[in-house]
Amino acid sequence: MKLKYIDWKKYAPLLLMLVFPFLGMLYAWTNNANNQEVYRLITAADEAIPFLKVFSIPYSIWIFYIYACLLYFFKKDINVYYRSLLIYIVSALVCYLIYSVFQTTVPRPMVIGSDPFSELMRYIYNRDQPFNCFPSIHCFSSYMVMRLVWSSSFRNKWNVTLITGMSSLIILSTLFVKQHVIMDAIGAIFLVEVVISVIVLAERMFKLSRERQKSTFGA
Repeated sequence: MKLKYIDWKKYAPLLLMLVFPFLGMLYAWTNNANNQEVYRLITAADEAIPFLKVFSIPYSIWIFYIYACLLYFFKKDINVYYRSLLIYIVSALVCYLIYSVFQTTVPRPMVIGSDPFSELMRYIYNRDQPFNCFPSIHCFSSYMVMRLVWSSSFRNKWNVTLITGMSSLIILSTLFVKQHVIMDAIGAIFLVEVVISVIVLAERMFKLSRERQKSTFGA
C-alpha cells in the first residue's frame, strides 16, 4: 500500500488568514462613540427602504462567504488569493481609521416577533454596536471578491454569476436589516476601487524598478 503525505508547505499561505481575528479586535476597539461626535448619513431613499428580517440570513453568513471565496481563490490562483488578502487588510485598516475620527450610526427599528428571523435579528443587533457604519465592511469585502473574480484568469459564467449574485445579496442585506445606509455601501465600493488602483500602481512601479535594475546590471 502506497502512503500519501500531505504537502503542508503548499497550504502555508492559508496561515495568513489568521490576521482576521486581529482585525476583528481592532473593529471591536473602534465600535463605540467614546469622546467623539456621531453622525448620520441617512437619506430619504434610506428611509424608504423597508426593514426585512429575512435578509438577516445573507447578512449573518457574510464572513463564512468571504472565507469560502478566499479559499476558492487560493485553490484557483494564489496571486488572486494574496491580492484579496492585501486589499482586505488595507481596506479594513482604512475603515478603522475613519471610524476613529468620523463615527456614524444608523437608527435601528424595534424587532417584534418570536419567529426565527426576529431572533436572528436580535442576535445581530446585540452582537454589534450601532456604529462603525461608513464605509461598510460587509459591503467592501463582498464587493472585493466580486471585483476580483471579474478580472481573474479563472472566471467563467458560473463563478461570476454565483459570486456576483451572493455579493450583491449581502450588500443589499445591509440596507434591508438597517445596519447600513446607501452612503455606507457607496463608500465601501469606492474604497475598494481606490485600494485596487493603488496596489496596481505600486506593482507596476515595482516591476519597472526591477526591470531598470536588470538593465543597469546587465549593461
